[in-house]
Amino acid sequence: MRSLAFAVAYWVMSVFYALACALAALAPGRGPLAWMLRLYTRRMLWAMHWLAGIKVDVAGKDRLPRGAFIVAAKHHSWGDGFVMFAHVPNLVFVAGDHLERIPLLRGVLRKFGAIMVDNCGGPEARRALAERAAAAHADGRRILIYPEGNLAKAGERFRYRTGVYYMYRDFDLPVVPVATNLGLFWPQEDFKKNPGRATVEFLEPIEPGLSRGEFLARLEGAIETRTQELIAQATGEPARPSILVPAPDEVARAAAQAT
Repeated sequence: MRSLAFAVAYWVMSVFYALACALAALAPGRGPLAWMLRLYTRRMLWAMHWLAGIKVDVAGKDRLPRGAFIVAAKHHSWGDGFVMFAHVPNLVFVAGDHLERIPLLRGVLRKFGAIMVDNCGGPEARRALAERAAAAHADGRRILIYPEGNLAKAGERFRYRTGVYYMYRDFDLPVVPVATNLGLFWPQEDFKKNPGRATVEFLEPIEPGLSRGEFLARLEGAIETRTQELIAQATGEPARPSILVPAPDEVARAAAQAT
């Protein structure tokens, strides 16, 4: 019943706030739209807590730098995105361009300044990421990116992609890794929600100046190690290394090559 109640609330609020955001996008400036989006994410956290029974503890906010920075987060479900927008002001996000195909969202995303890229990667996707991220950086905004590019199951990881490194290098900004065990309670896009106490934790920032290999190793190590520790704390089982699995686009490419 909790999962059903949350699903109803999720869709009702999502449709309502999509319409509200579409109207807010017509107003001058980005302020009304940003306010509406933040209100939506806070309402969703309320629904997660009181309907789905998922209480989210947010740790490490004192580690967030002042001014502009990049947030590189573990991505278990839509829920961790709600946490980011509810707790990090002046945030813009990197997302797959499939979201632009959802009615009403295209204009909202463009007005908000969302950085839309092709999840399949390639030179064109990297150029688009660089150009749109540069525009967000010029506005002094914080940038949220999911380095794996996809929703991962709790205990699994995808290959960390290099886009976050190039933003880190080109903009000379600190990167804040984010770990979570939310996937235990809201797994990816599953209908069923599992009541419990989840954690989203901001980790120590990675300061500018590292090489690509050093940066990616440190980022992945920080996120995956702490994520597995949080999973162990919630389950009462020993912490184990996450399992590397192929990303959906990698599976699709391999299947295409095999035919």
